[in-house]
Amino acid sequence: MTWIVLIIIGLVVLGLVGWFIGIYNRFFSLKNSAEASLGQIRVAMKKRLDMIEQLLGAVKSYAQFERETLEKVTELRASVARGGPAELDAIERESRSILGRLFAVAEAYPDLKTSTVVQELTGSVRGVEDEIGRQRYTYNNVAQQFNTMVDVIPSNIVARLIGMAKLAYLEFEEAIERPPKIEF
Repeated sequence: MTWIVLIIIGLVVLGLVGWFIGIYNRFFSLKNSAEASLGQIRVAMKKRLDMIEQLLGAVKSYAQFERETLEKVTELRASVARGGPAELDAIERESRSILGRLFAVAEAYPDLKTSTVVQELTGSVRGVEDEIGRQRYTYNNVAQQFNTMVDVIPSNIVARLIGMAKLAYLEFEEAIERPPKIEF
């Protein structure tokens, strides 16, 4: 009889350990997926900032863009690598603002607007925008799954035991609704 009780207790303990390990592994799987998505977003944002820099080069022959804009792009590019979700939101807003000003300049100069280089770069930027949107969607879905696990029973017990905190969502603006006015 005592052997049966010990076997039952052993099976219950093994079941609990297996359950704990399963939830633990799910947390880290989701966490790693979120980090991978953020890495892809960083790569795409760097690519977009590189294209903005190239657009600046094409535009500056038509309009005197201030030097600080180029310096700001360089600064943003450097900060992308170490930025978390909140910092990436700020970088996103700033780079969209710069991009909006660039598009406004291109609209103001018909020769520039029809330039092959500007058209190709603009098309490439739009492609990168789509890529960033897809990666942001993936990250936010993973973050939602992770955060749900942190909130719901019984996985919230494991989350507390191993010190898991909720992931921040990326809240990039969807598009530039109206380009800013540029005056020269």
